[in-house]
Amino acid sequence: MSIHSEVKRITTATLLKMKNSGEKISMLTAYDYSFARIIDQSGIDVILVGDSASNVMAGHETTLPITLEHMIYHASSVVRGAKRCLIVVDLPFGAYQSNSDIALASAIRIMKETGAHAIKLEGGEEVLDSVKRIISAGIPVMAHLGLTPQSIYKFGSYNVRAKEELEAGKLKNDAKLLQDAGCFSLVLEKIPASLAKEVSEMLVIPTIGIGAGKHCNGQVLVMHDMLGINTEFKPRFLRQYLNASEQITGAVKQYIDDVKSGGFPTDTESY
Repeated sequence: MSIHSEVKRITTATLLKMKNSGEKISMLTAYDYSFARIIDQSGIDVILVGDSASNVMAGHETTLPITLEHMIYHASSVVRGAKRCLIVVDLPFGAYQSNSDIALASAIRIMKETGAHAIKLEGGEEVLDSVKRIISAGIPVMAHLGLTPQSIYKFGSYNVRAKEELEAGKLKNDAKLLQDAGCFSLVLEKIPASLAKEVSEMLVIPTIGIGAGKHCNGQVLVMHDMLGINTEFKPRFLRQYLNASEQITGAVKQYIDDVKSGGFPTDTESY
């Protein structure tokens, strides 16, 4: 029996079981084969191929410039590296907002061309038609409410969302609509912890928080942020588990020194 035949793949149903049993869901972003392989083998539950690739991989200021073709490239790379976790891919800005026909076509392309297991899109009632069309085609959808970075120019800042009663009420209503439409989970980004707790307890489907407190059913961070590869972004919700930027810089400097001094390669490193 091969090792891969023993691997029990995580599915959307697994996440629901985890919520019901009280087990928290771990989720990280990844954008390439090598990191996906490491993260998957570490035991992560979900990899999100995030449109945050626009920021951390391409150097853009926002997530808006990344295209569907870029997302398909990144997702295909991740799928080749991960053998057991659930892989969710962001629908990028412009790939679903205009109408449900375009949304469905975008989602189908991602599923067919990458081998990923689900898609994620931002928004509530305003994207409900698209959500329903995609789910009716048999494609699992992860929803995303609160701070929705693709709408950054509408918000005007990356501040905490839904602090006011009116916006909190809309978020709760949107969450219920998205669940009723068939979404298998919901990301809650940068909202008050008390509201995230209320939404998590109200819904049957699991919630995954980023800057939404400890009462969500799971948590997600951007890999480059939590590993300290990207050092410019330091919001309150980010816990940095490694200072990879410093360690990589040290290693590169040592390599440069060794090359300049003639210390690399040695006789044992030569043929």
